[in-house]
Amino acid sequence: MADAATTPPRADATGAAPGVFIDPYRAYSFRLEIQGVTQGHFIECTGLGIRVHPIRYQEGGGNVIHQIPGPLEYGDVTLRYGLTASHELWDWFMGIVQGRVERRNVSILMLDTDGATEVVRWNLVNAWPSEWRGAALDALARDVAIESLTLVFESLQRA
Repeated sequence: MADAATTPPRADATGAAPGVFIDPYRAYSFRLEIQGVTQGHFIECTGLGIRVHPIRYQEGGGNVIHQIPGPLEYGDVTLRYGLTASHELWDWFMGIVQGRVERRNVSILMLDTDGATEVVRWNLVNAWPSEWRGAALDALARDVAIESLTLVFESLQRA
C-alpha cells in the first residue's frame, strides 16, 4: 500500500489539480452534425466565439465611467471541406438563396486523439448558411478542391 507521500497527485473530474498536467485537446480532429446527423469531417472550422459589447455610462456629477454587459454578438462560423458528390450543404444554402430560410441545430464536436470519442461539443442553435465559397480551380495544382460554408446562428451552447 502506497503512502500519501509517494502517491502522485490525481486530477478530479474537472481536470484541475495542483501539480497535475492535463494535455490540451488537439485542434485537428472534429466533425459536424446537423440535426443530429453527422455530415462528415471538415478540414477547418473558424470564427466560433461570443462577444459581449459593453455599455458605458457616466455616473451623474462624477468623472467615473461604469461599464455593464450589453448586447451579445456571436461570431460567424466558417467551415472548410473537401468537395464531394454530396449536395446536402449546397441544397440547404440554395434554399436560403431562394427565400426559404431553414434554421437547423448544428453541433461541432471536438474528438479525442482516437478520432472517435467526443470530448467537447458546441451547439449552434437555429443556424443557417449565410455564405458559400466554391473551390479554387487551377489546372496546374494537385490540391484537393476545398469549399467553404459560413453559418450564422442565434445562440451557442457548450455541452
